[in-house]
Amino acid sequence: MKTIKEILDDLYELADPKYISQMEYFGIRGAKALGIKNAVLKPYAKEIGKSHMMAIDLWNQPIHECKHLAILLAEPRLLTEEVAEKWTSECYSWDLVDGIGMKILPRTAFAFNKVKEWSKREPEFEKRMAFATMVGLTLKGAKQPDEDIIQFFPIIEREAWDNRNFVKKAVNWALRQIGKRNLNLNAQAIEVAERIKLQDSKAARWIASDALRELKSTKVQERLRG
Repeated sequence: MKTIKEILDDLYELADPKYISQMEYFGIRGAKALGIKNAVLKPYAKEIGKSHMMAIDLWNQPIHECKHLAILLAEPRLLTEEVAEKWTSECYSWDLVDGIGMKILPRTAFAFNKVKEWSKREPEFEKRMAFATMVGLTLKGAKQPDEDIIQFFPIIEREAWDNRNFVKKAVNWALRQIGKRNLNLNAQAIEVAERIKLQDSKAARWIASDALRELKSTKVQERLRG
């Protein structure tokens, strides 16, 4: 297993400063970045292999790519609620939130409870974590029955008022992904979107209109029926 120093040396070798401007363009800001694309970081993570202790150490490094590497090396079965809370509270960009919510949390025993908790939080990225985790549970938690996924609808409907960019996009994302899981959830997601559309909120109207456009589309309906 590589040491932290060896990993840091490798990351500096893989760095592409020209890519940093692209990261900033897509809203990835808030920490020191080396400029390493995911297409480069993922194979490197496979070379290292899973290591939860290394993931903990890497997350504590003040470099953006170290935190992404931590997400790739983390072992969900070893993730505690305490660490999940720490990482969530320390997220400063949407890509870290989505990485944790999509790759790690859906494979923990406390994911559903944390969705309920985070959805009521005020900090933008903590709230986004709730909806990124919904998406992870919907897409990768294929064993989750519809009855478990349906419990997300009231949360989506309740939080559709939030006009903050990284929240409203995540609420919309969750609604669309749940509605594309199967015909049963599609019909219910459309009903939820129609109710959200009636809310007196610019964010709600955008979330609903965008979701309905996709969920009712011929492409989605044909795929679900096929």
